[in-house]
Amino acid sequence: MRLVLVLGDQLSPDLTALQKTDKSNDVVVMAEVADEASYVPHHPKKIAFTFAAMRKFAESLRSDGWTVAYTKLDDPDNSGSITGELLRRAEEYDAAGVVYTEPGEWRLIEALGDLPIKSHSLPDNRFIASHDEFDDWADGRKALRMEYFYREMRRKTGLLMDDDQPEGGKWNYDHENRKPAPDEVSFGGPMQFTPDETVQEVLDLVAARFGDNFGSLEDFWFATDAGQAKRQLAHWLKGGLPKFGDFQDAMLGDNRFLYHAVIGLYINAGLLDPLEVCQRVEEAYKSGDAPLNAVEGFIRQIVGWREYVRGIYFREGPDYTRRNQLNAQRKLPPVYWGGETKMRCMERTVAQTRDEAYAHHIQRLMVTGNFALLAGIDPSEVHEWYLAVYADAYEWVEAPNVIGMSQFADGGIIASKPYISSGNYIKKMSDYCGDCAYRVQDKTGEDACPFNLLYWHFLDRHRERFSENGRMGNMYRVWDRMDEEKRKTILSEADDFLDRLSAGEAV
Repeated sequence: MRLVLVLGDQLSPDLTALQKTDKSNDVVVMAEVADEASYVPHHPKKIAFTFAAMRKFAESLRSDGWTVAYTKLDDPDNSGSITGELLRRAEEYDAAGVVYTEPGEWRLIEALGDLPIKSHSLPDNRFIASHDEFDDWADGRKALRMEYFYREMRRKTGLLMDDDQPEGGKWNYDHENRKPAPDEVSFGGPMQFTPDETVQEVLDLVAARFGDNFGSLEDFWFATDAGQAKRQLAHWLKGGLPKFGDFQDAMLGDNRFLYHAVIGLYINAGLLDPLEVCQRVEEAYKSGDAPLNAVEGFIRQIVGWREYVRGIYFREGPDYTRRNQLNAQRKLPPVYWGGETKMRCMERTVAQTRDEAYAHHIQRLMVTGNFALLAGIDPSEVHEWYLAVYADAYEWVEAPNVIGMSQFADGGIIASKPYISSGNYIKKMSDYCGDCAYRVQDKTGEDACPFNLLYWHFLDRHRERFSENGRMGNMYRVWDRMDEEKRKTILSEADDFLDRLSAGEAV
């Protein structure tokens, strides 16, 4: 008899470890443990979602004929760690060894690799590209740009392919997916599920144990099983997908979801199969229910970007989260934990994160991420914040998005240039600037938008690294054409802002 480990982000009935073992003889081990719940200060909604989904998945396995040894967080015999629970169950069942599907974090991979009992790791079959496939694609390339990998994934899956050519004659319709925030949104957002008895029990436990963590546990509405997650997918396909592409980069202060699917947490936890989701999205296009720009934009995020960042994470190795190529050393300021701020874009994005454990990709990249990069905040602290506060965050997907894409801390492995902007981008794509205490049109002075000051400060302090970057040359030419006194004023005011930020003042 062997133990079969199932982690909290592996809630899939076709998981490799379940397919390669024997339900009539082997025992599934699942455990809510303190180590996993607290290695960063996870959002209470994230913890509650994970524990509730785990409990329901364990019951589905039992109904399917498996023996499941399940440890709740408040069980008196809980050892507090995944490895501790495996050793405890191995002794209890006199197990010959452990079989598990490869985790999505180096931390757990290393811990399981050091088990003092026989163990066997299996590849995660829920991804389209294996590690070897990604490495074969990456080997010998001067730049690992997602676009070319994405095309390989389209060919492999057949998604939006017309024989050997992309549907519509183009691989990428991103230029059609950058419309500013609309005046009205016709989609009501994701389905909201009332907590049942299982979920409520978890909510009470999480409130007692993690009530002081950043994040509200009130109004918990996430799906917590595959059936509910599939209902949310169907709901979005009908109401949200048709306009998703047009407005996927838009931001509204009083509408937190716009046309987004909000299913990343369900895919990453295993409640939805990513390829099946993409096939459903493709079917909407083929049936005339959604336009090509929306469908291609969504599929690119899943079979392109999602697969790509996983490949980068495992290719780069365990030290990836410690990269800091721009030598950013500033501590993460209180605004990220809900501290007072006059910046409306930061206030709204952080408040949404606190309430929902969710913000969409542009809020993460071009508001909180952009600010952190411009302000020179230590990328390891930025990484741990994103890993803690979002319900869809697991290190394999979060770290490359933050360390590489958002903070340029990997030196350009993922991004060909830093993703920075002044306040003008936020003004164009949102309604945040309308009643902000700062004036986005002011470039200097007491009311100048901090993004305007920090944008030029970043370029100036990193000139040696970026002035020869072909995509940034025009930025430096604009800077160089400015009056010298204006440049001095910008840098002085930016320095003053950063000093106040470091001192913990409300900015």
